[in-house]
Amino acid sequence: MTDDLAGRLVVLLDLDGVTDKSAFMERVARALDLPDWFGRNWDALADSLSDLTVWPSAAAERGLLLVVRGWRPYAKERPQEWRIAEEVFSEAVEGTPGLSVALELGGSYEGSSDLPG
Repeated sequence: MTDDLAGRLVVLLDLDGVTDKSAFMERVARALDLPDWFGRNWDALADSLSDLTVWPSAAAERGLLLVVRGWRPYAKERPQEWRIAEEVFSEAVEGTPGLSVALELGGSYEGSSDLPG
């Protein structure tokens, strides 16, 4: 976690090397420092993103910017799972004041035209 972009807590979700849902959920749990009881499924992720009580205390007070990096290989490997992740992120942002999710677009990616969407 890093501090401060327009007063928000900035958290990096690095998906480098992630190729399945299990690894994705583990990375999310670590990045957001979610409790041990986090269910590691899509519903649990949606609940955790919208529940300020499980956010790091600074984020609950100031807001949270979740920056997702290294997502393209996962999106290519598991397009259906990535679509669900995008939906979960989108719905959480729409329903949770103070939450933003940004996809890092840096770097080059061969075959990017093969990405879903």
